[in-house]
Amino acid sequence: MNAPSSRRTFLERATAAGMATSWLASARTAPRPYPRAKSRALNGRIQLGLIGCGGMGRANLNECAKHPDVVVTAACDVWKSRRDAVVEQFPGTCKAYADFREVMDSPEVDAVIIATPPHWHTLLTVAACEAGKDIYLQKPMTLHLGESLVVRNAVRHHQRVCQVGTQIHAGANYRRVVEFLRSGQLGSIGVVRTFNVMNQGPRGIGRTPPTPAPEGLDWDLWCGPAPLCAYHPLLARDAYHHGSWMDYSGGWTPGMAPHIIDLPIWALDLGFPEETSASGGRFVVKDDGDAYDHHEVLWRYPQLTLTWMSSLTNSHDFTTHGDAAPERRLGILFHGTDGTMIADYGGYRIQAEGEAMKSKAPPPPSLPPSPGHEREWLDCIHSRRLPSCSPEYHVRVDVPIVLSLLSLKLGRSIRFDPKTERIIGDREASRRANPEYRHPWKFPSAYLRV
Repeated sequence: MNAPSSRRTFLERATAAGMATSWLASARTAPRPYPRAKSRALNGRIQLGLIGCGGMGRANLNECAKHPDVVVTAACDVWKSRRDAVVEQFPGTCKAYADFREVMDSPEVDAVIIATPPHWHTLLTVAACEAGKDIYLQKPMTLHLGESLVVRNAVRHHQRVCQVGTQIHAGANYRRVVEFLRSGQLGSIGVVRTFNVMNQGPRGIGRTPPTPAPEGLDWDLWCGPAPLCAYHPLLARDAYHHGSWMDYSGGWTPGMAPHIIDLPIWALDLGFPEETSASGGRFVVKDDGDAYDHHEVLWRYPQLTLTWMSSLTNSHDFTTHGDAAPERRLGILFHGTDGTMIADYGGYRIQAEGEAMKSKAPPPPSLPPSPGHEREWLDCIHSRRLPSCSPEYHVRVDVPIVLSLLSLKLGRSIRFDPKTERIIGDREASRRANPEYRHPWKFPSAYLRV
């Protein structure tokens, strides 16, 4: 972005930017050119808005708002009661908005937290980039390969500061695991296994008859680019994080894998997988959702294989629990020639291969502590540096996940060229890598070429 550009390159980028701004042209209202907001952050407090006022969004907002260089100026949600609750929390400075486009228009917003259901993440991120807002984007970054590349390219093209909300990345335990793995003490690592398991039983999230949308909720705008369905209270509650509906959340893998496969991708500096194979389906759960209850994935990288297991009907996690009660469990197992490391959010342990690690001392600390995931983002808004989980990095986490969803839908492996960032030898997979949005919303495909 800082390299000098020729006149031809400048014109090509300007043309692509003009094409990209047309994605909202026919959506609900006449198109409005987004102003490139003049940031006041460098001269004072960051004016911060929240889009998606559910529990996770409010947690991110509270973590930011406790700092003196932040003032909360906007709360946006299609659900009136949710946005009003945030305004009441920050009286005098925070205004309520029912439509995200009004937030993008506002010169009183420098940066936004995007914490909507996942099916909205791409369009909202592109809109924020075009409006000149910096972004804290809750995970999953996207649900489709094309969206993953669009988000990264839009953030890059508009030079926005964007942090993807994988807060565990900032934890001290993850940093210590990275230090240990990079020391080489486990020897050569040929396979890493990751999992997130629980036991909802056949009942799943349950069944509830659809009801009319409650007063104060714009359900059409909630559905947005995804299919318009009848209001369902479980869908409205469930899709914000992990979810049991494919069109709105992608199931549990996009909800949890960003936290879990992040660790091996970070520690072992993995790029994109060359082949993705997924299997699974809806075998046991009988509830109102339509997402898989089991998802098994194998990613092949040049130097190792990485696996993922998601189960909603059994919570065994490869350790001895006896008759321990079912609960949600997760973990990462790094299998090296000299030992295996078993890690989760809060700790790790090592099982040596015989005497191979007997004479090895733990490596000294080498990574600086994080100031906190949200605080790092705020600091980067001031400095204009890339945060640790910017889309430039996180695209390496997001692409394997979205490819695994596509492989599951197609029922076959997908080969991917890391250099060209294209699917190889599968026209149907290439076509389905880009989503089809519900009219009048348009997928901002121009950013695939920016």
